[in-house]
Amino acid sequence: MSVTVIASPEAEQQIKAIDQWWKENRKAAPNLFIDELSDAVAILQEMPLMGHRSGHPEVKSLRRVLLRATRYHIYYIAEQETVYGLAIWSAIRGAGPDLKRLPH
Repeated sequence: MSVTVIASPEAEQQIKAIDQWWKENRKAAPNLFIDELSDAVAILQEMPLMGHRSGHPEVKSLRRVLLRATRYHIYYIAEQETVYGLAIWSAIRGAGPDLKRLPH
């Protein structure tokens, strides 16, 4: 069963910014981020619970999946027929994204 994947407006902005940065600064693989993200979204459509649970005080069912090559996490919530992408965040940052203000 395939589910719908929807990105929050914040995640959409993050995707655009990361993709732009990647294209400008990673000349050897300018499409690596967007290609890896697209592959992960396709997998999430088929296996929405594949990500690891990510403990968060306000977002009880938060999960995350790592984009290994680019080292970004997709933070998301999986419901019956929809995956809600809340944030795309660098795995090498010291802390995760601020999800308190996002709808979930």
